[in-house]
Amino acid sequence: MATHPAPRPMSAEEKKVIFASSLGTVFEWYDFYLYGSLAAIIAKQFFSGLDAGAAFIFALLAFAAGFLVRPFGAIVFGRLGDMIG
Repeated sequence: MATHPAPRPMSAEEKKVIFASSLGTVFEWYDFYLYGSLAAIIAKQFFSGLDAGAAFIFALLAFAAGFLVRPFGAIVFGRLGDMIG
């Protein structure tokens, strides 16, 4: 049976990185949560010329566009972050 070394405690820098990335994720998903929760109201305000069902579908399509564009933003800004630091 193999023995494993005892895990070392996390450094302050590692804790700071975990906290910052977690906070960024919370802000990002709060934005999506807020839009999804208010989709019916957004549909009435932005697509008032359409009937209620079509307006709601267009609001959800705008919501879906955020999910579709996220990987491209990750590629661009991830590369930028890797290059600049």
